[in-house]
Amino acid sequence: MELARRSVVDQSLLSQWQATGTDELLAGLYAARGLSPAESDLALAGLLPPEGLKGITRATGILTAAVQTGQRILFVGDFDADGATSCALGVLGLQALGVADVDYLVPNRFEYGYGLTPEIVAIAAARQPGLLITVDNGISSIEGVAEARRLGLRVLVTDHHLAGPELPEADAILNPNQPGCEFGSKSLAGVGVLFYLLMSLRAALRASGWFGPGRPEPNLAAFLDLVALGTVADVARLDRNNRILVAQGLARIRAQRCRPGVLALLRLANRAPEKAQAADLGFVVGPRLNAAGRLDDISLGVECLMAPAGVADELAAELDQLNRQRRQIGVEMEIDARAELDRLLAEGRLGEGAVCVYQPQWHQGIVGILASRIKEQLQRPVIAFADANIDNQPGCLKGSARSVSAIHIRDAIETVVSHRPELVRTFGGHAMAAGLTLAPGALPEFSELLNQEVIRRNDGLPFRPIVLSDGPLRPEQICLTVAQALIAAGPWGIGFPEPLFEGRFVVRQVRVVGENHLKMRLADPASGDEWDAIAFGQADNGLPERGSELVVAYRLEVNEWQGRASVQLNISHLWR
Repeated sequence: MELARRSVVDQSLLSQWQATGTDELLAGLYAARGLSPAESDLALAGLLPPEGLKGITRATGILTAAVQTGQRILFVGDFDADGATSCALGVLGLQALGVADVDYLVPNRFEYGYGLTPEIVAIAAARQPGLLITVDNGISSIEGVAEARRLGLRVLVTDHHLAGPELPEADAILNPNQPGCEFGSKSLAGVGVLFYLLMSLRAALRASGWFGPGRPEPNLAAFLDLVALGTVADVARLDRNNRILVAQGLARIRAQRCRPGVLALLRLANRAPEKAQAADLGFVVGPRLNAAGRLDDISLGVECLMAPAGVADELAAELDQLNRQRRQIGVEMEIDARAELDRLLAEGRLGEGAVCVYQPQWHQGIVGILASRIKEQLQRPVIAFADANIDNQPGCLKGSARSVSAIHIRDAIETVVSHRPELVRTFGGHAMAAGLTLAPGALPEFSELLNQEVIRRNDGLPFRPIVLSDGPLRPEQICLTVAQALIAAGPWGIGFPEPLFEGRFVVRQVRVVGENHLKMRLADPASGDEWDAIAFGQADNGLPERGSELVVAYRLEVNEWQGRASVQLNISHLWR
Protein backbone atom coordinates (compact mmCIF):
# COMPACT_ATOMS: atom_id res chain seq x y z
CA MET A 1 0.00 0.00 0.00
CA GLU A 2 1.22 3.48 -0.89
CA LEU A 3 0.36 6.50 1.22
CA ALA A 4 -0.86 9.53 -0.73
CA ARG A 5 -2.24 12.89 0.32
CA ARG A 6 -5.84 13.86 -0.35
CA SER A 7 -5.76 17.24 -2.08
CA VAL A 8 -8.17 20.14 -1.75
CA VAL A 9 -10.21 20.05 -4.97
CA ASP A 10 -11.41 23.64 -4.88
CA GLN A 11 -9.52 26.37 -3.06
CA SER A 12 -12.57 28.62 -3.26
CA LEU A 13 -14.42 26.18 -0.98
CA LEU A 14 -11.63 26.43 1.55
CA SER A 15 -11.90 30.22 1.46
CA GLN A 16 -15.68 30.00 1.97
CA TRP A 17 -15.25 27.83 5.04
CA GLN A 18 -12.53 30.06 6.46
CA ALA A 19 -14.83 33.05 6.01
CA THR A 20 -17.40 31.36 8.27
CA GLY A 21 -14.88 31.09 11.10
CA THR A 22 -14.83 27.30 10.91
CA ASP A 23 -11.87 25.61 12.59
CA GLU A 24 -8.97 25.28 10.14
CA LEU A 25 -8.87 21.48 10.34
CA LEU A 26 -12.59 21.04 9.63
CA ALA A 27 -12.47 23.70 6.90
CA GLY A 28 -9.75 21.75 5.09
CA LEU A 29 -11.56 18.44 5.51
CA TYR A 30 -14.81 19.85 4.16
CA ALA A 31 -13.11 21.53 1.21
CA ALA A 32 -11.22 18.34 0.33
CA ARG A 33 -14.59 16.58 0.11
CA GLY A 34 -16.19 19.21 -2.10
CA LEU A 35 -18.61 20.42 0.57
CA SER A 36 -19.66 24.06 0.62
CA PRO A 37 -21.04 25.86 3.70
CA ALA A 38 -24.40 26.12 1.93
CA GLU A 39 -24.56 22.31 1.72
CA SER A 40 -23.64 21.65 5.33
CA ASP A 41 -27.13 22.12 6.79
CA LEU A 42 -28.54 18.61 7.39
CA ALA A 43 -32.06 19.63 8.45
CA LEU A 44 -34.96 17.69 6.93
CA ALA A 45 -36.11 20.84 5.17
CA GLY A 46 -33.11 20.46 2.88
CA LEU A 47 -34.31 17.20 1.35
CA LEU A 48 -34.94 17.22 -2.37
CA PRO A 49 -38.71 17.28 -3.07
CA PRO A 50 -40.40 14.04 -4.23
CA GLU A 51 -41.73 15.77 -7.35
CA GLY A 52 -38.28 15.46 -8.95
CA LEU A 53 -38.56 11.68 -9.19
CA LYS A 54 -39.73 10.47 -12.57
CA GLY A 55 -42.91 8.43 -12.19
CA ILE A 56 -43.76 9.71 -8.70
CA THR A 57 -47.17 11.10 -9.73
CA ARG A 58 -48.30 7.88 -11.38
CA ALA A 59 -46.87 5.68 -8.62
CA THR A 60 -48.54 7.77 -5.95
CA GLY A 61 -51.86 7.65 -7.75
CA ILE A 62 -51.76 3.86 -8.04
CA LEU A 63 -50.81 3.42 -4.38
CA THR A 64 -53.37 5.97 -3.18
CA ALA A 65 -56.14 4.16 -5.01
CA ALA A 66 -55.05 0.82 -3.53
CA VAL A 67 -55.04 2.30 -0.03
CA GLN A 68 -58.40 4.03 -0.31
CA THR A 69 -60.15 0.98 -1.78
CA GLY A 70 -58.78 -1.35 0.87
CA GLN A 71 -56.72 -3.53 -1.46
CA ARG A 72 -54.19 -5.98 -0.07
CA ILE A 73 -50.68 -4.58 -0.63
CA LEU A 74 -47.66 -6.90 -0.77
CA PHE A 75 -44.04 -5.73 -0.75
CA VAL A 76 -41.48 -7.97 -2.47
CA GLY A 77 -37.99 -7.23 -1.19
CA ASP A 78 -34.33 -8.17 -1.54
CA PHE A 79 -32.41 -10.42 0.84
CA ASP A 80 -29.98 -7.82 2.20
CA ALA A 81 -30.13 -5.01 4.77
CA ASP A 82 -31.49 -2.51 2.26
CA GLY A 83 -34.22 -4.98 1.31
CA ALA A 84 -34.97 -5.77 4.95
CA THR A 85 -35.25 -2.12 5.99
CA SER A 86 -37.36 -1.41 2.89
CA CYS A 87 -39.82 -4.20 3.75
CA ALA A 88 -40.04 -3.07 7.37
CA LEU A 89 -40.51 0.56 6.28
CA GLY A 90 -43.20 -0.41 3.78
CA VAL A 91 -45.25 -2.43 6.25
CA LEU A 92 -44.84 -0.11 9.23
CA GLY A 93 -45.20 3.03 7.13
CA LEU A 94 -48.43 1.95 5.48
CA GLN A 95 -49.84 0.76 8.79
CA ALA A 96 -49.10 4.19 10.27
CA LEU A 97 -50.92 5.75 7.31
CA GLY A 98 -54.00 3.69 8.11
CA VAL A 99 -53.56 0.61 5.89
CA ALA A 100 -54.66 -2.64 7.51
CA ASP A 101 -53.97 -5.26 4.84
CA VAL A 102 -50.25 -5.05 4.11
CA ASP A 103 -47.53 -7.70 4.18
CA TYR A 104 -44.12 -8.52 2.70
CA LEU A 105 -42.38 -11.36 0.89
CA VAL A 106 -38.62 -11.84 0.53
CA PRO A 107 -37.24 -14.57 -1.75
CA ASN A 108 -34.87 -17.07 -0.17
CA ARG A 109 -31.65 -16.50 -2.11
CA PHE A 110 -30.80 -20.21 -2.14
CA GLU A 111 -34.11 -21.29 -3.66
CA TYR A 112 -35.24 -18.46 -5.91
CA GLY A 113 -32.39 -16.01 -6.42
CA TYR A 114 -32.72 -12.25 -6.71
CA GLY A 115 -35.69 -10.12 -7.65
CA LEU A 116 -39.27 -10.52 -8.78
CA THR A 117 -38.91 -13.79 -10.69
CA PRO A 118 -41.87 -15.68 -12.17
CA GLU A 119 -41.47 -18.24 -9.37
CA ILE A 120 -41.80 -15.54 -6.71
CA VAL A 121 -44.78 -14.06 -8.54
CA ALA A 122 -46.54 -17.43 -8.22
CA ILE A 123 -45.97 -17.40 -4.46
CA ALA A 124 -47.07 -13.77 -4.23
CA ALA A 125 -50.20 -14.40 -6.30
CA ALA A 126 -51.30 -17.10 -3.84
CA ARG A 127 -51.69 -14.33 -1.25
CA GLN A 128 -54.11 -12.55 -3.59
CA PRO A 129 -52.70 -9.00 -3.38
CA GLY A 130 -54.32 -6.11 -5.16
CA LEU A 131 -50.95 -4.43 -5.62
CA LEU A 132 -47.39 -5.76 -5.69
CA ILE A 133 -44.65 -3.27 -4.77
CA THR A 134 -41.04 -4.25 -5.33
CA VAL A 135 -38.50 -2.65 -3.01
CA ASP A 136 -34.76 -2.63 -3.70
CA ASN A 137 -35.36 -4.72 -6.83
CA GLY A 138 -37.54 -4.96 -9.91
CA ILE A 139 -35.84 -2.76 -12.50
CA SER A 140 -34.44 -5.88 -14.21
CA SER A 141 -37.41 -8.19 -13.51
CA ILE A 142 -38.73 -8.26 -17.07
CA GLU A 143 -40.12 -11.79 -16.95
CA GLY A 144 -41.43 -11.53 -13.39
CA VAL A 145 -43.38 -8.35 -14.04
CA ALA A 146 -44.77 -9.82 -17.25
CA GLU A 147 -45.95 -12.90 -15.35
CA ALA A 148 -47.57 -10.75 -12.66
CA ARG A 149 -49.42 -8.74 -15.29
CA ARG A 150 -50.51 -11.97 -17.00
CA LEU A 151 -52.05 -13.06 -13.70
CA GLY A 152 -53.90 -9.76 -13.42
CA LEU A 153 -51.72 -8.22 -10.71
CA ARG A 154 -50.78 -4.57 -10.67
CA VAL A 155 -47.06 -3.97 -10.14
CA LEU A 156 -45.31 -0.89 -8.80
CA VAL A 157 -41.52 -1.12 -9.11
CA THR A 158 -39.41 0.87 -6.64
CA ASP A 159 -35.70 0.32 -7.08
CA HIS A 160 -32.38 2.13 -7.25
CA HIS A 161 -30.24 -0.26 -9.29
CA LEU A 162 -29.09 0.71 -12.76
CA ALA A 163 -31.52 -0.07 -15.53
CA GLY A 164 -30.70 -2.32 -18.46
CA PRO A 165 -31.62 -1.69 -22.09
CA GLU A 166 -35.17 -2.94 -21.44
CA LEU A 167 -37.51 -1.85 -18.65
CA PRO A 168 -40.21 -4.05 -17.12
CA GLU A 169 -43.78 -3.26 -18.20
CA ALA A 170 -44.89 -2.35 -14.68
CA ASP A 171 -47.83 -0.10 -13.91
CA ALA A 172 -45.33 2.43 -12.59
CA ILE A 173 -41.57 2.60 -12.01
CA LEU A 174 -39.90 4.71 -9.36
CA ASN A 175 -36.12 4.69 -9.67
CA PRO A 176 -33.75 7.69 -9.73
CA ASN A 177 -31.49 5.73 -12.09
CA GLN A 178 -34.09 4.94 -14.73
CA PRO A 179 -33.67 6.67 -18.11
CA GLY A 180 -35.08 10.16 -18.16
CA CYS A 181 -35.13 10.69 -14.39
CA GLU A 182 -33.53 14.00 -13.46
CA PHE A 183 -33.76 13.61 -9.68
CA GLY A 184 -30.87 15.41 -8.02
CA SER A 185 -29.67 12.40 -6.04
CA LYS A 186 -28.85 9.26 -7.99
CA SER A 187 -27.50 7.63 -4.83
CA LEU A 188 -30.74 6.89 -2.99
CA ALA A 189 -30.80 3.39 -1.54
CA GLY A 190 -33.87 1.24 -2.07
CA VAL A 191 -35.19 2.24 1.34
CA GLY A 192 -34.70 5.90 0.43
CA VAL A 193 -36.76 5.53 -2.75
CA LEU A 194 -39.58 3.95 -0.75
CA PHE A 195 -39.42 6.71 1.87
CA TYR A 196 -39.97 9.26 -0.90
CA LEU A 197 -42.99 7.30 -2.14
CA LEU A 198 -44.47 7.26 1.37
CA MET A 199 -43.97 11.03 1.68
CA SER A 200 -45.78 11.54 -1.62
CA LEU A 201 -48.54 9.12 -0.58
CA ARG A 202 -49.09 10.96 2.70
CA ALA A 203 -49.45 14.27 0.86
CA ALA A 204 -52.00 12.73 -1.51
CA LEU A 205 -53.99 11.17 1.34
CA ARG A 206 -53.92 14.45 3.24
CA ALA A 207 -55.31 16.29 0.21
CA SER A 208 -58.13 13.73 -0.09
CA GLY A 209 -59.22 14.19 3.53
CA TRP A 210 -58.05 10.73 4.56
CA PHE A 211 -56.76 11.82 7.96
CA GLY A 212 -58.95 12.90 10.83
CA PRO A 213 -59.65 12.33 14.56
CA GLY A 214 -59.93 8.57 14.09
CA ARG A 215 -56.97 8.36 11.73
CA PRO A 216 -54.23 10.80 12.74
CA GLU A 217 -51.60 11.83 10.23
CA PRO A 218 -48.27 10.15 11.09
CA ASN A 219 -44.85 11.74 11.31
CA LEU A 220 -42.88 9.75 8.76
CA ALA A 221 -39.63 11.02 10.27
CA ALA A 222 -40.26 8.39 12.93
CA PHE A 223 -39.03 5.81 10.39
CA LEU A 224 -35.78 7.53 9.47
CA ASP A 225 -33.80 5.08 11.61
CA LEU A 226 -34.72 2.42 9.03
CA VAL A 227 -33.81 4.74 6.15
CA ALA A 228 -30.44 5.57 7.71
CA LEU A 229 -29.68 1.91 8.41
CA GLY A 230 -30.54 0.72 4.91
CA THR A 231 -28.66 3.60 3.27
CA VAL A 232 -25.43 3.04 5.19
CA ALA A 233 -25.58 -0.76 5.12
CA ASP A 234 -26.04 -0.69 1.32
CA VAL A 235 -22.91 1.50 1.05
CA ALA A 236 -24.86 4.21 -0.75
CA ARG A 237 -22.91 7.32 -1.63
CA LEU A 238 -23.42 10.01 1.00
CA ASP A 239 -24.33 12.96 -1.16
CA ARG A 240 -26.08 15.78 0.64
CA ASN A 241 -29.52 14.21 0.34
CA ASN A 242 -28.37 10.91 1.81
CA ARG A 243 -26.37 12.68 4.50
CA ILE A 244 -29.58 14.41 5.59
CA LEU A 245 -31.46 11.10 5.75
CA VAL A 246 -28.64 9.39 7.66
CA ALA A 247 -28.01 12.29 10.03
CA GLN A 248 -31.69 12.54 10.92
CA GLY A 249 -31.98 8.78 11.39
CA LEU A 250 -28.93 8.73 13.64
CA ALA A 251 -30.40 11.55 15.71
CA ARG A 252 -33.47 9.42 16.38
CA ILE A 253 -31.35 6.41 17.27
CA ARG A 254 -29.26 8.46 19.70
CA ALA A 255 -32.47 9.73 21.30
CA GLN A 256 -33.66 6.08 21.39
CA ARG A 257 -36.78 7.01 19.45
CA CYS A 258 -36.33 4.21 16.93
CA ARG A 259 -37.09 0.53 16.32
CA PRO A 260 -36.40 -1.65 19.38
CA GLY A 261 -34.64 -4.08 17.04
CA VAL A 262 -32.06 -1.46 16.07
CA LEU A 263 -31.37 -0.73 19.74
CA ALA A 264 -31.11 -4.45 20.52
CA LEU A 265 -28.59 -5.07 17.73
CA LEU A 266 -26.45 -2.13 18.84
CA ARG A 267 -26.42 -3.27 22.45
CA LEU A 268 -25.51 -6.83 21.49
CA ALA A 269 -22.34 -5.42 19.96
CA ASN A 270 -21.64 -3.29 23.06
CA ARG A 271 -22.42 -0.06 21.22
CA ALA A 272 -24.19 2.66 23.18
CA PRO A 273 -27.21 3.80 21.11
CA GLU A 274 -26.90 7.35 22.43
CA LYS A 275 -23.47 7.57 20.74
CA ALA A 276 -24.32 5.74 17.52
CA GLN A 277 -22.43 6.70 14.38
CA ALA A 278 -22.85 5.79 10.73
CA ALA A 279 -20.04 3.25 11.10
CA ASP A 280 -22.09 1.42 13.73
CA LEU A 281 -24.90 1.00 11.22
CA GLY A 282 -22.49 -0.16 8.52
CA PHE A 283 -20.27 -2.46 10.57
CA VAL A 284 -22.45 -3.56 13.50
CA VAL A 285 -26.17 -3.53 12.72
CA GLY A 286 -26.03 -4.05 8.95
CA PRO A 287 -23.88 -7.21 9.02
CA ARG A 288 -26.17 -8.82 11.59
CA LEU A 289 -29.19 -8.18 9.39
CA ASN A 290 -27.31 -9.38 6.32
CA ALA A 291 -26.24 -12.57 8.12
CA ALA A 292 -29.85 -13.75 8.06
CA GLY A 293 -30.06 -13.32 4.29
CA ARG A 294 -26.62 -14.83 3.73
CA LEU A 295 -27.10 -17.99 5.79
CA ASP A 296 -30.84 -18.43 6.33
CA ASP A 297 -33.79 -16.15 5.61
CA ILE A 298 -33.74 -12.34 5.74
CA SER A 299 -37.31 -12.43 7.05
CA LEU A 300 -35.76 -12.92 10.48
CA GLY A 301 -34.14 -9.51 10.09
CA VAL A 302 -37.35 -7.89 8.87
CA GLU A 303 -39.26 -9.28 11.84
CA CYS A 304 -36.58 -8.00 14.22
CA LEU A 305 -36.93 -4.50 12.78
CA MET A 306 -40.71 -4.57 13.15
CA ALA A 307 -40.92 -6.30 16.54
CA PRO A 308 -41.72 -4.66 19.88
CA ALA A 309 -39.16 -4.61 22.70
CA GLY A 310 -38.63 -8.01 24.22
CA VAL A 311 -39.43 -9.92 21.07
CA ALA A 312 -36.90 -7.76 19.24
CA ASP A 313 -34.24 -8.72 21.80
CA GLU A 314 -34.85 -12.42 21.16
CA LEU A 315 -34.73 -12.01 17.39
CA ALA A 316 -31.61 -9.84 17.64
CA ALA A 317 -29.87 -12.61 19.60
CA GLU A 318 -30.68 -15.06 16.78
CA LEU A 319 -29.26 -12.62 14.24
CA ASP A 320 -26.14 -12.20 16.33
CA GLN A 321 -25.61 -15.96 16.43
CA LEU A 322 -26.02 -16.19 12.65
CA ASN A 323 -23.47 -13.40 12.29
CA ARG A 324 -20.96 -15.39 14.36
CA GLN A 325 -21.45 -18.34 12.03
CA ARG A 326 -21.06 -16.05 9.04
CA ARG A 327 -17.77 -14.72 10.39
CA GLN A 328 -16.33 -18.21 10.85
CA ILE A 329 -17.32 -19.25 7.34
CA GLY A 330 -15.84 -16.00 6.04
CA VAL A 331 -12.50 -16.62 7.76
CA GLU A 332 -12.24 -20.08 6.21
CA MET A 333 -13.13 -18.75 2.75
CA GLU A 334 -10.59 -15.95 3.03
CA ILE A 335 -7.85 -18.48 3.81
CA ASP A 336 -8.86 -20.41 0.68
CA ALA A 337 -8.92 -17.21 -1.38
CA ARG A 338 -5.45 -16.11 -0.30
CA ALA A 339 -4.08 -19.51 -1.28
CA GLU A 340 -5.84 -19.23 -4.65
CA LEU A 341 -4.39 -15.75 -5.22
CA ASP A 342 -0.89 -16.99 -4.39
CA ARG A 343 -1.36 -19.82 -6.88
CA LEU A 344 -2.59 -17.50 -9.63
CA LEU A 345 0.32 -15.16 -9.01
CA ALA A 346 2.85 -18.00 -9.10
CA GLU A 347 1.38 -19.26 -12.38
CA GLY A 348 1.33 -15.76 -13.90
CA ARG A 349 -2.48 -15.81 -14.21
CA LEU A 350 -3.42 -13.08 -11.75
CA GLY A 351 -3.62 -10.49 -14.52
CA GLU A 352 -3.52 -6.70 -14.21
CA GLY A 353 -7.25 -5.93 -14.28
CA ALA A 354 -10.11 -7.73 -12.59
CA VAL A 355 -9.64 -10.75 -10.37
CA CYS A 356 -12.09 -13.67 -10.38
CA VAL A 357 -11.82 -16.36 -7.70
CA TYR A 358 -13.85 -19.53 -7.16
CA GLN A 359 -13.83 -22.62 -4.97
CA PRO A 360 -16.58 -25.27 -5.12
CA GLN A 361 -16.88 -25.41 -1.32
CA TRP A 362 -17.55 -21.70 -0.90
CA HIS A 363 -20.87 -20.46 0.48
CA GLN A 364 -22.79 -18.36 -2.03
CA GLY A 365 -24.18 -16.15 0.73
CA ILE A 366 -20.68 -15.04 1.78
CA VAL A 367 -18.99 -14.37 -1.58
CA GLY A 368 -19.88 -10.67 -1.46
CA ILE A 369 -17.98 -10.20 1.79
CA LEU A 370 -15.07 -12.20 0.42
CA ALA A 371 -14.93 -10.09 -2.75
CA SER A 372 -14.94 -6.93 -0.65
CA ARG A 373 -12.02 -8.11 1.47
CA ILE A 374 -9.92 -9.14 -1.51
CA LYS A 375 -10.74 -5.84 -3.23
CA GLU A 376 -9.48 -3.94 -0.19
CA GLN A 377 -6.27 -5.95 -0.30
CA LEU A 378 -5.60 -5.64 -4.05
CA GLN A 379 -7.37 -2.33 -4.71
CA ARG A 380 -8.85 -3.53 -7.98
CA PRO A 381 -12.15 -5.10 -9.06
CA VAL A 382 -12.84 -8.57 -7.67
CA ILE A 383 -15.57 -11.13 -8.29
CA ALA A 384 -15.90 -14.11 -5.95
CA PHE A 385 -17.94 -17.07 -7.23
CA ALA A 386 -19.68 -20.01 -5.60
CA ASP A 387 -21.84 -22.82 -6.93
CA ALA A 388 -25.28 -21.42 -7.66
CA ASN A 389 -27.18 -24.60 -6.68
CA ILE A 390 -29.96 -23.86 -9.19
CA ASP A 391 -31.84 -27.10 -9.85
CA ASN A 392 -32.86 -26.30 -13.40
CA GLN A 393 -29.45 -24.84 -14.31
CA PRO A 394 -26.79 -27.26 -12.98
CA GLY A 395 -23.23 -26.02 -13.17
CA CYS A 396 -24.03 -22.32 -12.94
CA LEU A 397 -21.94 -20.08 -10.70
CA LYS A 398 -23.23 -17.21 -8.59
CA GLY A 399 -20.85 -14.26 -8.38
CA SER A 400 -20.62 -11.12 -6.28
CA ALA A 401 -18.49 -8.23 -7.54
CA ARG A 402 -16.85 -5.35 -5.68
CA SER A 403 -14.98 -2.56 -7.42
CA VAL A 404 -12.84 0.52 -6.96
CA SER A 405 -13.81 4.07 -7.86
CA ALA A 406 -12.03 3.99 -11.22
CA ILE A 407 -14.10 1.09 -12.61
CA HIS A 408 -17.88 0.95 -13.03
CA ILE A 409 -18.17 -2.79 -12.51
CA ARG A 410 -21.75 -3.24 -13.68
CA ASP A 411 -20.98 -1.46 -16.96
CA ALA A 412 -17.80 -3.52 -17.39
CA ILE A 413 -19.81 -6.73 -16.99
CA GLU A 414 -22.42 -5.42 -19.42
CA THR A 415 -19.71 -4.84 -22.05
CA VAL A 416 -18.56 -8.45 -21.71
CA VAL A 417 -22.16 -9.62 -21.98
CA SER A 418 -22.71 -7.55 -25.13
CA HIS A 419 -19.91 -9.48 -26.83
CA ARG A 420 -20.54 -12.93 -25.35
CA PRO A 421 -24.12 -13.02 -24.00
CA GLU A 422 -24.07 -16.80 -23.69
CA LEU A 423 -21.55 -16.58 -20.84
CA VAL A 424 -23.83 -14.76 -18.39
CA ARG A 425 -27.36 -15.80 -17.44
CA THR A 426 -28.25 -12.75 -15.30
CA PHE A 427 -26.50 -9.67 -13.93
CA GLY A 428 -27.23 -6.30 -12.32
CA GLY A 429 -25.97 -3.84 -9.77
CA HIS A 430 -24.15 -0.55 -9.25
CA ALA A 431 -20.86 1.11 -10.09
CA MET A 432 -19.15 -0.35 -7.03
CA ALA A 433 -21.01 -3.64 -6.57
CA ALA A 434 -22.81 -6.11 -8.79
CA GLY A 435 -24.13 -9.64 -8.90
CA LEU A 436 -24.24 -12.14 -11.73
CA THR A 437 -24.87 -15.77 -12.63
CA LEU A 438 -22.47 -17.49 -15.03
CA ALA A 439 -23.44 -20.26 -17.43
CA PRO A 440 -21.82 -23.66 -16.84
CA GLY A 441 -18.17 -23.71 -17.85
CA ALA A 442 -18.07 -19.96 -18.55
CA LEU A 443 -15.70 -18.88 -15.76
CA PRO A 444 -12.32 -19.12 -17.59
CA GLU A 445 -13.43 -17.15 -20.65
CA PHE A 446 -15.49 -14.67 -18.64
CA SER A 447 -12.54 -14.03 -16.31
CA GLU A 448 -10.22 -13.29 -19.22
CA LEU A 449 -12.70 -11.03 -21.04
CA LEU A 450 -13.52 -9.08 -17.87
CA ASN A 451 -9.82 -8.69 -17.08
CA GLN A 452 -9.23 -7.24 -20.56
CA GLU A 453 -12.22 -4.92 -20.27
CA VAL A 454 -11.13 -3.58 -16.89
CA ILE A 455 -7.60 -2.97 -18.19
CA ARG A 456 -9.10 -1.10 -21.16
CA ARG A 457 -11.29 1.03 -18.88
CA ASN A 458 -8.25 1.87 -16.75
CA ASP A 459 -6.35 3.00 -19.88
CA GLY A 460 -3.91 0.13 -19.53
CA LEU A 461 -2.50 1.54 -16.30
CA PRO A 462 -1.71 -0.77 -13.38
CA PHE A 463 -3.88 -0.50 -10.28
CA ARG A 464 -1.92 1.03 -7.42
CA PRO A 465 -3.06 0.23 -3.89
CA ILE A 466 -3.22 3.74 -2.42
CA VAL A 467 -4.23 4.95 1.01
CA LEU A 468 -5.49 8.53 0.81
CA SER A 469 -4.80 10.59 3.91
CA ASP A 470 -5.80 14.06 5.00
CA GLY A 471 -2.22 14.76 6.03
CA PRO A 472 -0.57 14.96 9.46
CA LEU A 473 -1.96 16.46 12.64
CA ARG A 474 -0.02 18.64 15.01
CA PRO A 475 0.46 17.11 18.46
CA GLU A 476 -2.01 19.54 20.02
CA GLN A 477 -4.65 18.46 17.50
CA ILE A 478 -4.48 14.82 18.61
CA CYS A 479 -6.85 15.36 21.47
CA LEU A 480 -10.28 14.43 22.77
CA THR A 481 -11.82 17.76 21.68
CA VAL A 482 -10.82 17.27 18.04
CA ALA A 483 -11.93 13.62 18.07
CA GLN A 484 -15.35 14.65 19.36
CA ALA A 485 -15.58 17.46 16.80
CA LEU A 486 -14.88 15.00 13.97
CA ILE A 487 -17.66 12.71 15.17
CA ALA A 488 -20.07 15.64 15.27
CA ALA A 489 -19.03 16.66 11.73
CA GLY A 490 -20.37 13.39 10.29
CA PRO A 491 -22.05 11.31 9.11
CA TRP A 492 -19.06 9.98 7.21
CA GLY A 493 -19.13 7.25 4.59
CA ILE A 494 -18.80 6.49 0.87
CA GLY A 495 -18.55 9.76 -1.04
CA PHE A 496 -17.86 11.66 2.19
CA PRO A 497 -14.96 9.65 3.65
CA GLU A 498 -14.11 9.72 7.32
CA PRO A 499 -10.90 11.72 7.96
CA LEU A 500 -7.74 9.61 7.83
CA PHE A 501 -4.51 11.16 9.06
CA GLU A 502 -0.86 10.18 8.73
CA GLY A 503 2.12 10.52 11.01
CA ARG A 504 5.47 9.16 12.14
CA PHE A 505 5.58 7.89 15.71
CA VAL A 506 7.94 6.13 18.10
CA VAL A 507 6.73 2.88 19.66
CA ARG A 508 6.81 3.16 23.46
CA GLN A 509 4.76 0.06 24.29
CA VAL A 510 3.20 -2.75 22.25
CA ARG A 511 1.27 -5.93 23.01
CA VAL A 512 -1.27 -8.25 21.39
CA VAL A 513 -4.85 -8.00 22.63
CA GLY A 514 -7.91 -10.01 21.63
CA GLU A 515 -7.31 -12.47 18.84
CA ASN A 516 -5.06 -10.48 16.54
CA HIS A 517 -4.91 -6.81 17.52
CA LEU A 518 -1.95 -4.57 18.31
CA LYS A 519 -2.37 -2.30 21.32
CA MET A 520 0.33 0.36 21.39
CA ARG A 521 1.52 3.50 23.07
CA LEU A 522 2.93 5.86 20.46
CA ALA A 523 4.92 9.07 20.88
CA ASP A 524 5.59 12.07 18.67
CA PRO A 525 9.36 12.00 17.86
CA ALA A 526 9.76 15.75 18.34
CA SER A 527 7.48 16.69 21.23
CA GLY A 528 7.45 13.40 23.09
CA ASP A 529 3.64 13.57 23.49
CA GLU A 530 2.14 10.09 23.82
CA TRP A 531 -1.19 8.51 22.85
CA ASP A 532 -2.88 5.13 22.95
CA ALA A 533 -3.32 3.37 19.62
CA ILE A 534 -5.00 0.22 18.34
CA ALA A 535 -4.37 -1.63 15.07
CA PHE A 536 -7.12 -4.19 14.55
CA GLY A 537 -6.20 -7.50 12.92
CA GLN A 538 -2.56 -6.58 12.34
CA ALA A 539 -0.70 -8.76 14.86
CA ASP A 540 -0.05 -11.38 12.16
CA ASN A 541 2.61 -9.11 10.69
CA GLY A 542 4.62 -9.26 13.91
CA LEU A 543 5.14 -6.85 16.77
CA PRO A 544 7.06 -3.67 16.03
CA GLU A 545 10.08 -3.23 18.31
CA ARG A 546 9.92 -0.83 21.21
CA GLY A 547 11.81 2.32 20.30
CA SER A 548 11.31 1.79 16.56
CA GLU A 549 9.57 4.32 14.35
CA LEU A 550 6.38 3.66 12.42
CA VAL A 551 4.56 5.60 9.73
CA VAL A 552 0.84 5.08 10.29
CA ALA A 553 -2.47 6.03 8.73
CA TYR A 554 -5.03 6.50 11.50
CA ARG A 555 -8.41 7.84 12.51
CA LEU A 556 -9.03 9.73 15.70
CA GLU A 557 -11.59 8.09 17.94
CA VAL A 558 -12.96 8.46 21.44
CA ASN A 559 -12.10 5.52 23.68
CA GLU A 560 -14.21 5.09 26.80
CA TRP A 561 -13.06 2.87 29.63
CA GLN A 562 -14.46 2.74 33.15
CA GLY A 563 -16.28 6.02 32.70
CA ARG A 564 -13.25 7.88 31.36
CA ALA A 565 -13.04 9.17 27.78
CA SER A 566 -9.72 9.64 26.01
CA VAL A 567 -8.45 10.02 22.47
CA GLN A 568 -7.13 6.96 20.66
CA LEU A 569 -5.46 6.43 17.30
CA ASN A 570 -7.30 3.75 15.31
CA ILE A 571 -4.62 2.58 12.86
CA SER A 572 -5.76 1.31 9.48
CA HIS A 573 -2.29 0.87 7.94
CA LEU A 574 1.24 0.95 9.24
CA TRP A 575 4.65 0.99 7.59
CA ARG A 576 7.80 -0.02 9.48
